[in-house]
Amino acid sequence: MKRSLNRNTESGVTLIEILVVLSILATLAAAAIPAFSVWLPNYRLKSAARDLYSNLQMAKMGAVKKNGDWAVIFDNTSSPGKYAIASGPGGNGEWDVPADDEQIEKIVNLAGYKGVRFGHGNAGEPVGGTFGDEISYNPNRTVFNSRGTCEAGYVYLQNGKNTAYAVGTRSSGVILLRKWTGSGWQ
Repeated sequence: MKRSLNRNTESGVTLIEILVVLSILATLAAAAIPAFSVWLPNYRLKSAARDLYSNLQMAKMGAVKKNGDWAVIFDNTSSPGKYAIASGPGGNGEWDVPADDEQIEKIVNLAGYKGVRFGHGNAGEPVGGTFGDEISYNPNRTVFNSRGTCEAGYVYLQNGKNTAYAVGTRSSGVILLRKWTGSGWQ
């Protein structure tokens, strides 16, 4: 003898189940948003510092590859600032502010990193020399020659939380990236 089961052939979710899932998601989002807002400014600063490090490497390698001078020119006259990578000086033979007629390969505006600007934040001491105008290169540029060497100096970047990074070069052409830890540069 066969038994027939009375089955409900309709499937789906109830309104109560949807509301329970939405309330769980809202609770998780409420817990995650404050943590994300603390993390984001430091992420942007670290990204800007790493990009500057990479762009200094680009200028160094461009100078070696092309067997000529390349420069990174910093402009902190407007907030938050910008810098340019140039493969040749301007018509006047000088490496001037990026707005001049250098052979510009790339321009980086710090405004693209929302909240990041030139500055040493809460750093208590400079990496080398002085903080100056937040760029210790004189005059606000470093030129790599065909051997990959350049002037020594640092550029300081900070965010709105006063966290600071220093990116710079030694005269041997070694490029360094350091973060202020509260008691020193690492």
